Amino acid sequence: PVDVRADHSSAEIQFGHVKRPTHTNTSWEAARFEVYGHRWVHIGEPGYGVAVLNDSTYGHDVSRTTRDDGGTTTTVRLSLVRAPRVPDPEADQGAHRFTYSLLPGASVADAVAEGYALNLPLRVAASGGAPDPVVSVDGDGLTVEAVKLADDGSGDVVVRLYESLGGRAAGTLRTGFPLAGVQVTDLLERPLSEQPDQVGQSADDGDAVRVALRPFQIVTLRLAVGGRS
Repeated sequence: PVDVRADHSSAEIQFGHVKRPTHTNTSWEAARFEVYGHRWVHIGEPGYGVAVLNDSTYGHDVSRTTRDDGGTTTTVRLSLVRAPRVPDPEADQGAHRFTYSLLPGASVADAVAEGYALNLPLRVAASGGAPDPVVSVDGDGLTVEAVKLADDGSGDVVVRLYESLGGRAAGTLRTGFPLAGVQVTDLLERPLSEQPDQVGQSADDGDAVRVALRPFQIVTLRLAVGGRS
């Protein structure tokens, strides 16, 4: 329970988040005793918010009540285990380990960043120091979801990123390697026949890509590595 008057909660889903009301004005809302969310749930009022982060459980319940002093208490619950009997009568039995975190003073952007940090903790380099990042991104709302080598063995680097705050975003993706070119592809890493003009290699910095995305837009970039023999 937190001392926040939240009209709605925001819960992460794949490549974005969804808002749900916290009140029970209708029978449908009253029956919503559990809803799904991935790495975080955020509740907030103007100027202040709180996020609940987790690394392994995706069922949530958010409700609000009025206290005797007239203030509002919003309560966020986590469903730790489900233990269904069908189709597996042995489901969820045994020992479980859970990690969750309460993040006070959080915006949705904070919840996105800390949700990733909780689920993908930093790995310590044994010697020689940490390597330079393969890619980095500047710009509010631009979030890198995946970085991998192209499946065709060409040596190209494939980066999938999305807009995570629900608004339009513009920024720059920078590479830690010489960039020879960039193409927008489909999910099978095939270049689109018509390249969108909101993505393109920067004229001022050859190892940077300018990116402009619509709310919750997903884009997959294929980056050619320069200097290869």
